Amino acid sequence: MAFSVLLLLFSLAFLLSNPTWVCGNGELRALMDLKASLDPESLYLPSWTVNGDPCGGYFEGVACNEKGQVANISLQGKGLSGKLSPAIAGLKHLTGLYLHYNSLYGDIPREIANLTELVDLYLNVNNLSGEIPREIATMENLQVLQLCYNHLTGSIPTQLGALKKLSVVALQSNQLTGAIPASLGDLGMLARLDLSSNNLFGSIPTSLAEAPSLRVLDVHNNTLSGNVPPALKRLEDGFLYKYNLGLCGVGFSSLKACNASDHVIPSRPEPYGAATRDIPETANVKLPCNGTQCLNSSKSNKSISITVVIFVVIIAMSAIGILTFTLYRRRKQKLGGSFHISDNRQGTEEAMGVCRKNGSPLVSLEYSTGWDPLAESRNFNGYSQDMFQSLRFNLEEVESATQYFSELNLLGKNSFSATYRGVLRDGSVVAVKSISKTSCKSDEAEFMKGLNMLTSLRNDNVVRLRGFCCSRGRGECFLIYDFVSNGNLSRFLDVKEGDGEVLEWSTRVSIVKGVAKGMAYLHAYRANKPVLVHQNISADRVLIDQRYNPLLADSGLYKLLTNDIVFSALKGSAAKGYLAPEYATTGRLAQTSDVYAFGVLLFQILSGKQEITTSSIRLAAECSNFQEFMDPNLHGRYFEYEAAKLAKIALLCSHESPFERPSMEAIVQELGNCSSCL
Repeated sequence: MAFSVLLLLFSLAFLLSNPTWVCGNGELRALMDLKASLDPESLYLPSWTVNGDPCGGYFEGVACNEKGQVANISLQGKGLSGKLSPAIAGLKHLTGLYLHYNSLYGDIPREIANLTELVDLYLNVNNLSGEIPREIATMENLQVLQLCYNHLTGSIPTQLGALKKLSVVALQSNQLTGAIPASLGDLGMLARLDLSSNNLFGSIPTSLAEAPSLRVLDVHNNTLSGNVPPALKRLEDGFLYKYNLGLCGVGFSSLKACNASDHVIPSRPEPYGAATRDIPETANVKLPCNGTQCLNSSKSNKSISITVVIFVVIIAMSAIGILTFTLYRRRKQKLGGSFHISDNRQGTEEAMGVCRKNGSPLVSLEYSTGWDPLAESRNFNGYSQDMFQSLRFNLEEVESATQYFSELNLLGKNSFSATYRGVLRDGSVVAVKSISKTSCKSDEAEFMKGLNMLTSLRNDNVVRLRGFCCSRGRGECFLIYDFVSNGNLSRFLDVKEGDGEVLEWSTRVSIVKGVAKGMAYLHAYRANKPVLVHQNISADRVLIDQRYNPLLADSGLYKLLTNDIVFSALKGSAAKGYLAPEYATTGRLAQTSDVYAFGVLLFQILSGKQEITTSSIRLAAECSNFQEFMDPNLHGRYFEYEAAKLAKIALLCSHESPFERPSMEAIVQELGNCSSCL
């Protein structure tokens, strides 16, 4: 008996002196099951070991809270190619789960609903399939639900309307069907809802249109129909609805007015809210006890619980005197270290290095005070920082989006910048241009003035600047643009038949018109935008989106850069034939210089060649010798009348005298008479 008591006392002493082990044993088992499922070949998570401590800082991508409980798993972009195990339910204190940018497959386990403390769920950009579990509706603290770019099927659960804290829902680019649940309109904090590129049908619920916090609703590329609720006009550019041929409405630029025949197909009804029959079978519903069996069971359990509690208390009191001092010292050391790390994380760039090493920032710290502007708490020429508040990104967001500037996300590099592909917290894909601070204007007032210019550009043929981030600690400035999926125009030039994509004639004409419209917008004066000369028009700076719409890149970028960097870029343009001849004598660039570059670009599009000899191609164009300058990959499939008109425009634009060149506005008007442009 004495030996048993001593054994119990020793066991209790061990448990009390190792509180993390008490909490973490079940979590360790869950993590090991999760590892076996996510990384079946054990290639990417070697630091996860059965004898390790999940909260000791050695488990890659795992972070714990102050209670020694696993609170965050950040394994984005790790190359994981397994499944998400139901064992995830064992990590009940998770607040952030980041598994995006992997190759996970299979269903989303319904057991994930047990993570009732979860705030962020990122499973986007994987190969997940099956339906969205209805049980997610029990995750009452969920704020961000990222499931986009997978292969999910079925309908959107109406039960999502119960998640009152949801602010971002990204379900785009899946294979979802059915109607948009009207219950989503019950989400008072919903700011962004992206349902684009699915197979959704029916109408847009009026309740959703009236959601108080909604700022972005993207439903483009579905099969929606019916009258668009007028309340969505308040979203302006935040409402994206193209490529839904059945939609109609008044006050929307791309929609026809509704008539009596515009109604929702009867077999595809209006979306209703959740009905009683839709309550998930696994919902946590407490049923009342009937009869004496439940009562007796309750009394029996109560008696046993009281006995166990008394026994444990007696043993604990016996051991408390021995362990008090030890526990005090251990906890003091642990808490002191914890506070030290937290303070450093929020206050210094060195702490960001810790984040990069562990890959597991806590959600409460991930988007905190990372903004470190070039000009802090100051006002330059009337451009206060408050003016740019909505366009600011913090360093943590940029690092997370690009997976800490992974080489796998590198899109391009030159002497002064590098561009990375990234995915923001709301699921949108962006291009992040990193520029060394030494390449930026040293005069901060001029820099802020240039930044204001860039952020004001809004045109369908100009790449949109989403925001910016300047870090004095890293010595870099980051410009965050919309991502354009088809690369630049250069990849469609010098194509050898069979080795690349040859642009059809109608596509080439459409690209010419789009570039002209973008340049005309830059050259035009508007109340909130002065005249802007691009200075560096080239095939490399004409980006092509998935619908072959051209967008001008780097518009106005020179206003942020030092003179030597700008001059270096101009030398590159001169070498490729884009630089107007008058620059050699005047050293100045004007709108007519851009027009000259447009003429050279037009010859490139017609010939399909990157390098052209201006004199010979001009002679051939003047004589309408199409065989000598038209792209042979077209095999004569073009309209000679249109080719002659485009060649004439190219000749005028590339005239040696700047006074003989037409304005971009005149070019746009002339192109409007081209049948393929209509």
